[in-house]
Amino acid sequence: MNSYEEKKQRRIDYYNEKAEKFEQESTRLSQESSKMIGAIPMGQPLMPDHHSYRSDKNYRDRAWGKMGKSVEIGQKADYYRSKAEAAEKNTAISSDDPEAVTKLKSKLEKLQNFQSYMKTVNSYYRKHGTMKGFEGISDEKAANIDETVKNSYSWITAPYAPYRLSNNNAEINRLKKRIAILERREETGFVGWKFEGGEAIANREENRLQLLFDEKPNDEQRQILKSYGFHWSPREQAWQRQLNDNAIYAAGRIDFICPENGKNPRELQPKPVKKDVPDR
Repeated sequence: MNSYEEKKQRRIDYYNEKAEKFEQESTRLSQESSKMIGAIPMGQPLMPDHHSYRSDKNYRDRAWGKMGKSVEIGQKADYYRSKAEAAEKNTAISSDDPEAVTKLKSKLEKLQNFQSYMKTVNSYYRKHGTMKGFEGISDEKAANIDETVKNSYSWITAPYAPYRLSNNNAEINRLKKRIAILERREETGFVGWKFEGGEAIANREENRLQLLFDEKPNDEQRQILKSYGFHWSPREQAWQRQLNDNAIYAAGRIDFICPENGKNPRELQPKPVKKDVPDR
């Protein structure tokens, strides 16, 4: 398990712990409420003219208040439980993951193979007018595919509609661009800088641009940091956001964290090494 996966697991554990805590509290309040309500004689109404009216009403209000609080806290438990489940099911490849490039390339290969498969299927159908005889497809399934194409829109002349190939190809191109960006980041990296009253650190291990201040930023400065996507991390004791080109660009627009040498943060970053182009 790499650092990103450990961080993800910590987040899942945190959500589950919060859910468990709220579930226990909700159960406790529900039981207390039921016990209090159970102590009231069956069918016993409030008696406004009786000397015990006020204490009786307060007792009942507390009992129902506990039940209402139990429901409210139960909803919080459901919220955190759903957050944990969503985090566990999330298969999106984050740029924070040290193995992001490897995982993206694997996903890219699958999409490229699928693109080739769709083209092969469509080519076979156009040539033979049927999917029968296509390797890996039974005659029964082939007949169903033929029937689907026959009853489809007039512009669909093959098993895989044009938009399927177009959408898949768009995803292939998107992944290629993302892989190129991440590979360039791995090759060149980012560098931090000192500014008056603090330091910007390019933390590659955490994949965060972190701002460390000698003194706590004032209200206006904190608001500016938030507007440019920086958030306070109690664990890291730093203002930070994901380390990428956008973070460097955003930092360059915040005057109170500009480098001491007067340059823009973008000017300090290493430039990609130009690769030699072989002679033709």
